[in-house]
Amino acid sequence: MNINRKPIFAANWKMNKGASETEDFIKSFLSKIQGQNFAAEIVIAPPFVSLPKLADLLHSAATGQNAHAIQIAAQNCSQYDSGAYTGEISVLMLREFFVHYVILGHSERRSIFGETDAVINAKMKKAREANLKPIFCIGETLAERESGKLESVLRTQITEGLSGLTEKDMAETVIAYEPVWAIGTGVTATSQQAQDAHAFVRSVIAEIYGADTAGRIRIQYGGSVKPGNAAELMACPDIDGALIGGAALEPQSFFEIIANGCAE
Repeated sequence: MNINRKPIFAANWKMNKGASETEDFIKSFLSKIQGQNFAAEIVIAPPFVSLPKLADLLHSAATGQNAHAIQIAAQNCSQYDSGAYTGEISVLMLREFFVHYVILGHSERRSIFGETDAVINAKMKKAREANLKPIFCIGETLAERESGKLESVLRTQITEGLSGLTEKDMAETVIAYEPVWAIGTGVTATSQQAQDAHAFVRSVIAEIYGADTAGRIRIQYGGSVKPGNAAELMACPDIDGALIGGAALEPQSFFEIIANGCAE
């Protein structure tokens, strides 16, 4: 973790927690961070149906210490503004619920729902039009890693997914490196594997946007992050936080990951 880049810890709840469970989580989590002074940004990405409840809860608690430090993220958005796109959610709809971040390019969207680099790129551009901050996910499968394609896969995802974005856009973008073989499997990349991948990603950003932009952009690690491995991962110089799935479904676990990750 680089002290010049504020670490960002984002909870991706995936298809978990409706409105009532969201309320239970937030009340518990706010009680845990009360009085804490984490030098980090905290983001929670609930399902679409829970965004209104999360926004209301954080607004009501805004007078409480640290409640204002929690940012709201959506797990996806449409590349279209409006129209006959059944089941889709536009960026302007998200803005109504004080959403600041949107997760794009997650491996589950790529593999299960067939999102291509071109579709993800269109969503990235649409998010930036609405001044949403993308959490742009990239990562390789185990087969790709074992066949020596790690760098080519990441380079393609970066160059095609970020095509047309400006340096200003990149200043408002977070990259999340998530090796697909480590997501939800309980298997975590070693700290050296993660650091090497993050350093490579930063080098590609430097090639495209220059050293200054590469030095400022935050790159999260995602893939079976837990309280027990957070400190070691966050100690790596190019890892600037975590995108957390299963371990962020419990308030205590999410709190411990942030606390351990922020520890000196």
